[in-house]
Amino acid sequence: MQSAIFFALQHDCGQMERTPSSCQNEEKKGKMKRTIIKDWKTRLSYFLQNSSTSTKTKSNKKGKQHAYFRPSPEEAQLWSEAFDELLANKYGLAAFRTFLKSEFCEENIDFWLACEDFKKIKSPQKRRSKAKKIYNDFIEKEAPKEINIDFQTKNMIAQNIQEATHTCFNVAQKRVYSLMENNAYPRFLESEFYQELCKQSQFTREPQET
Repeated sequence: MQSAIFFALQHDCGQMERTPSSCQNEEKKGKMKRTIIKDWKTRLSYFLQNSSTSTKTKSNKKGKQHAYFRPSPEEAQLWSEAFDELLANKYGLAAFRTFLKSEFCEENIDFWLACEDFKKIKSPQKRRSKAKKIYNDFIEKEAPKEINIDFQTKNMIAQNIQEATHTCFNVAQKRVYSLMENNAYPRFLESEFYQELCKQSQFTREPQET
């Protein structure tokens, strides 16, 4: 009987000893969550501030000016119709990348964009150089922006970049696209980040002189 009481007391003491630790863990999680929310709000504020003007003009080499309009809430809402609609819009693409950056997974969209640029390169020499850079940045083990793809795909790319054809990253690009479409894209549409963009209606579409 005394032994049973002793073990019961020991068990209760163990729970009491763990309680402060559990509280500390909860406090750490809460602090981390508040930090993430604060960082997200900072990114959103910065993003909106830098695109708050109704237009931006940029001169090309020939001196012609091109106007870049900030999309209306209605246009932002079109991004929810299809993932391709989002990627095809420069502002939407920038917003999506900012969202991914807040989730620390912007390497996926960066890789996808790098592959899109790679396929436009006509010079074989420049294509080989670009292929090597993409491999070093995104594919090889412990790359600075390593993407999450299987070992076989990595090996296949390592072999394909020797010739650096336009299709050498196609398999990896399709997998990353599918990953973003099925995971990050739905989270983006449900996020306060996207909802805020849809609500911003104080800016007009009238061109402004700079």
